[in-house]
Amino acid sequence: MIAGAVYFCSVKPYYITGSFLQQFIQSALAEDMGDGDHSSLASIPQSAIGKARLLVKDDGILAGVELAAKIFKQVDNNLELEIFITDGVEVKKGDVAFIVSGSVRSILTAERLVLNCMQRMSGIATVTNRLVKLVSGAGATLLDTRKTTPNFRLLEKWAVLLGGGQNHRIGLFDMIMLKDNHIDGAGGIEQAINRTKDYLRTSKKDLKVEIETRNLDEVRKVLQAGGADVIMLDNMSLSDMKAAVELINGRYKTEASGGITEETIRDVAECGVDYISVGALTHSVKSLDLSLKMI
Repeated sequence: MIAGAVYFCSVKPYYITGSFLQQFIQSALAEDMGDGDHSSLASIPQSAIGKARLLVKDDGILAGVELAAKIFKQVDNNLELEIFITDGVEVKKGDVAFIVSGSVRSILTAERLVLNCMQRMSGIATVTNRLVKLVSGAGATLLDTRKTTPNFRLLEKWAVLLGGGQNHRIGLFDMIMLKDNHIDGAGGIEQAINRTKDYLRTSKKDLKVEIETRNLDEVRKVLQAGGADVIMLDNMSLSDMKAAVELINGRYKTEASGGITEETIRDVAECGVDYISVGALTHSVKSLDLSLKMI
C-alpha cells in the first residue's frame, strides 16, 4: 500500500468467479506452454530458488494483481507473493507492485502470462481513469462496450471497473440493444420495438431495452413507440445531442456513443446525457509498461 493511493474497485464483479479464473488460466497456460517450458527446463536447475519483482515502468492505474497471484499459484502452489500495491491503485514509474519467490523455473513459466494480462488490464484501467476524470462533475457515467478481445472480455471489463468506469452489458444475453442493423432488418423502429415487446412477453424475460437512434426523427419515433429503458444517441452532433436530451426530457436514460475521444468527451458529457460509451477503452488501448525481473 502506498501513500496517497487512489482506489476505484475493491470488490470483484459478479462475473469474475473462481471457476472462470481457473479455466482462463488453464487455457492460457496450455496455449503458451504446450508440452513444456523448454527454455527454463533446459537452462535452470530444478532446485534453483529465487525472487522476481514486478516493476512499474509507466504512470497509470495498476490492474491484474489478483489475477497474477492466481496465475503464479496455478503454475506452482509453492510460489509466494509479497504484494505492495493492489488493484485499482495509481502507480508511478519505478514502483514495485510485488515480489514473487520460489522455484525459478515456475516464476519464469508464469512470467509472460502474468505480464500480458497485467499490462493490458492496467492500460485499460489507466485510459478509463483518464476519461472518468475528464467527465467528472458533468453527471455522465463512462461505460465500456462489447468491442473486446475474444476470451479476454471479462478481464477487460474488470479493468474498466478498476479504472473507475462502469460496465455496459456483458454480452448478447443480458440486455436487448436494438442497433441500426436490427432496426433496418426489422423494417423500422416501430416494428423493432413491437417485436421486442412481443418477445419479452412470450419469453418471460426481464431484460432492459436500449434503442439506437441516429437523428432527431428517430428519437421522436422511439418516444412515440415507447418500450425502451435507454435511448442511444449515436454519432450525433453536439447540437442534435442537446436537442435530443431536451426532447427525451428525462423519460428515458440517454447514452452518447460513436467516435468519442479525449478531446470531445467533456463537451459530450455537458450535453446532459446519462451515459457515454467508449469502445476505445478496450479495442485500441496501449498497454502499461511493466516488467518482471529476477533479483
